Amino acid sequence: MALIPNSLIFLLLSTLLIIIPTHQRQHPLDSLTPAEFSKIRAIVHSSYPIPSHTTAFHYVGLEDPNKLTVLSWLKDPTTKTPPRQAFVIARINQTTHEITVDLTINKIVSDKLYDGYGYPLLTFEEQIAANALPLKYAPFLESIRKRGLKIEEVVCGGFTVGWYGEERRKKRIVRVMCYYLDGTVNAYMRPVEGVTVTVDLEETKIIGFKDRLTVPIPKGDGTDYRGSKQNPPFLAQLKGITMVQPDGPSFTIDGHRIRWANWDFHLSFDSRAGPIISLASIFDLQKQKFRQVLYKGFVSELFVPYMDLTEEWYYRTFFDAGEYGYGLCAVPLEPFRDCPENAVFMDAYFAGQNGMPVNMPDVFCIFEKYAGDITWRHTETLKPGEEIREVRPEVTLVVRMVSTVGNYDYINDWEFKQSGSIKVTVGLTGLLEVRGSVYTHNDQIKEEVYGTLLAENTVGAHHDHFLTYHLDLDVDGDANSLVKSNLQMTRVADQMSPRKSYWRVVSETAKTESDARIRLGVEQADLLVVNPNKRTDLGNSIGYRLIPGSLTHPVLSDDDYSQIRGAFTKYNVWVTPYNKSEKWAGGLYADQSRGDDTLARWSLRNRGIENKDIVLWYTLGFHHVPYQEDFPVMPTISSGFELRPANFFESNPVLKVKLPPPVNWSNCSRKYV
Repeated sequence: MALIPNSLIFLLLSTLLIIIPTHQRQHPLDSLTPAEFSKIRAIVHSSYPIPSHTTAFHYVGLEDPNKLTVLSWLKDPTTKTPPRQAFVIARINQTTHEITVDLTINKIVSDKLYDGYGYPLLTFEEQIAANALPLKYAPFLESIRKRGLKIEEVVCGGFTVGWYGEERRKKRIVRVMCYYLDGTVNAYMRPVEGVTVTVDLEETKIIGFKDRLTVPIPKGDGTDYRGSKQNPPFLAQLKGITMVQPDGPSFTIDGHRIRWANWDFHLSFDSRAGPIISLASIFDLQKQKFRQVLYKGFVSELFVPYMDLTEEWYYRTFFDAGEYGYGLCAVPLEPFRDCPENAVFMDAYFAGQNGMPVNMPDVFCIFEKYAGDITWRHTETLKPGEEIREVRPEVTLVVRMVSTVGNYDYINDWEFKQSGSIKVTVGLTGLLEVRGSVYTHNDQIKEEVYGTLLAENTVGAHHDHFLTYHLDLDVDGDANSLVKSNLQMTRVADQMSPRKSYWRVVSETAKTESDARIRLGVEQADLLVVNPNKRTDLGNSIGYRLIPGSLTHPVLSDDDYSQIRGAFTKYNVWVTPYNKSEKWAGGLYADQSRGDDTLARWSLRNRGIENKDIVLWYTLGFHHVPYQEDFPVMPTISSGFELRPANFFESNPVLKVKLPPPVNWSNCSRKYV
């Protein structure tokens, strides 16, 4: 959320563009290409020429084409491709413009001024400029001098400021906090606590400075996480593990379309959302055709409120997608470390502040995974004198991206299973945000410190992470309903059985949005998205089930300003009718927003959702109480959810899955204990 990685600075300063050859025909949901970014820039500048206009591009993404048009094109690709358009949010002369550019006719077809609450995504360029200002600011230099620090070892990072009841801020500002290196690269573990610099982003100038208190800078010893800086003793080294596919991968990539086993889907990149999975369909062996499952799925928002109420911390309630860009913060993946050796990598592009395309190498990796899991098995012991055993190993396909938003690294996986499941996982690792403190031992603490003492003078702040996913499920068609199947305890009547009770399934269909606001964990229930217009041969409703991996809820009060902005996290599940303008759960303009354009607000309209084209929103969360094991770098903690077939198929879809070809074990040894 604060420091800009050197790799991203390099990308921004680079003038060379690597252009990936495209497939023969452009898919209507393909990410914008470098040539298209350049064209968009030229078209916007033709209406707002330099130097009479100051233009900064804050978001440039594909304008979603009409869904029905895309689905029609998908059924018959020989028809005309849907119009190719881009949606641009630009600050022109310090005013927000929403611009739609038609790339087919090369002109602006819509240009609207936005004068509501909130501001667009921060750009890397303005953050870098803001972070450099304190290093030449006399009052800040004096604060560094009086602490006995070396200015050349100081680095800084900017933080968005949220909203706390102010009528209106007319400036786009950040608060810049600084850190001390001096022998470590782990700046976040060494904050220069008590010093705050407020920066006007568009004027690129300091408009506020405060040196409120002086506390010791935490020690650098033991904070460096680089392998080359570690000293003995070491953990025992494991023997090598490899994933080899001598015949190559089982998947194919045609542009952005990926086909593997019985799955066919589209992968694109968005600077705000990161990976977008679209048009996921699965081949039904019995029906001999592909059937729709997911029209579009992506991370809509990532809300990270910190619980520290001190002056330098209370405003740290971040919208990592809407303020910083979950996709913008994607980092190159390292072969053999981030991804296994059988992975295939893909680049992505985004528009820099000047509108020019910027290459992001190796943002995605796609690989087949086998980790010893079993897709199904059984040992039959009832047949006398004979034991029958059948086992099928589980091989899956994974699409991965890592987003490093300041101190945190988020590992994002979309995993496809031959059984028809889509498993979505996020892993949290990286560095904690810590506050400098006078305390060196827990016994000294007699006040609320809003965190855990992790090392001398180092308090890890309590905080949350809430990831809200936009899941436009089209289960065997776009007319769907949400069914809540409650498990109801039922007493046995009339002494019909020695049992006293059993549970049965009582299902109810959500008719309006209010029926579909669900806090998980309150009662036992299955949540299904069904197609009420289609049934299996046995008469069951065709559907997909949400299997949640997180039952975390916000603990903040509803009237807390941070929670007003993040009200979309109050429920784990929401369902809304499809509306292509409702993409971002935290609102289109998240920076300094005040909660007036969020999923929670849209849902108040209480629209009908039965047997309609609907969107399921699922929020998974983490309450993070830091522990000493999180210092100096956190081991990964993961959660996620699964979308699993529920009477979608007539029977087990992987009954006839073929075993992989045999491996030559002649050079392998097996030892039995």
